[in-house]
Amino acid sequence: MARKNLLEISAPNTVRTDASASKDNRPIAGFLPQARAGGPVGGITRTLGNITEKMERANDLERQLAEGQTIVELDTDLIDGSFVTDRLEIDPVELGQLVEQIREHGQQVPILVRPHPETKGRYQVAYGHRRLAATKELGIKVRAVIRQLTDDQLVISQGQENSARTNLSYIERALFALRLEQRDFGRDIIMASLGVDKAALSKMLIVMRQVPLALISAIGPAPDIGRRRWLELGERLEGVAHEPIIVELSADNSRKLSSDERFQQAMVLAIGKPASVKPETVPSTISGVPVTFKRTPARATFVFDSKAAPGFDQFVQERLQSLFNEFQQGKET
Repeated sequence: MARKNLLEISAPNTVRTDASASKDNRPIAGFLPQARAGGPVGGITRTLGNITEKMERANDLERQLAEGQTIVELDTDLIDGSFVTDRLEIDPVELGQLVEQIREHGQQVPILVRPHPETKGRYQVAYGHRRLAATKELGIKVRAVIRQLTDDQLVISQGQENSARTNLSYIERALFALRLEQRDFGRDIIMASLGVDKAALSKMLIVMRQVPLALISAIGPAPDIGRRRWLELGERLEGVAHEPIIVELSADNSRKLSSDERFQQAMVLAIGKPASVKPETVPSTISGVPVTFKRTPARATFVFDSKAAPGFDQFVQERLQSLFNEFQQGKET
């Protein structure tokens, strides 16, 4: 039964110099991870959750414990969460299952903490927030490994541990990326923590710019909703009033829905609102002069290339009245 826990939740690694080290790019013993061959894998659907790799990591944990990895028991009241939140909420059903598992078999895998950088005698979680919540609910001490970690090392450990266990949704990972960016972490650190490339990170941050945080909070983690649907929602929200959608999703009847269902409801509400009409851009050339027309149902805009024909815009402007008169005469005839 202990092996079951070991396969479900990974644990801190030690530094390895053999060939197997390339199979596990997670931060270990406070060191930054080595780069994978070919760079990080793009896209959020990448996962380390196949059975073979989980068994390798479980065996690695057993080897660490056999080598004397120091594990201590800490009072849960002395432990604070990470300074960067990576979850919108902890699923109560999953937490209940973890509580029962630990109640029956004990806590098989320790959490990773560091001494609190600001408060002596306290600790800060790098990963293991759910295990911490479960042991706190049981009223028992939590088994933990204590390491000196910089802020960079902590967020990389935190992000990659969650990526390996694939238990964060796409929007939670995107929110984690935004919070790291807001704390002035470099793009290299953010990409390392999430195991994504520049393109995937860019799309995450686009979603976070398009979808208001209040709406994300009203929807929740939406575990079955991926990048494509969140990008689609962001596009649908352009030119749409967000507040009525947030109010609707925050109502009691909507709170009874699952997070995925609230996302679907948000999409329906966004589609049901008239989105702003993007100007239609039609490249054209008049007498060798580049001119771009931008049309909407309400207006049309002419853009002249001043480098190709300096002064042509002024020339046209001075003759607008005569052009308009000619246009009106044509309508009358």
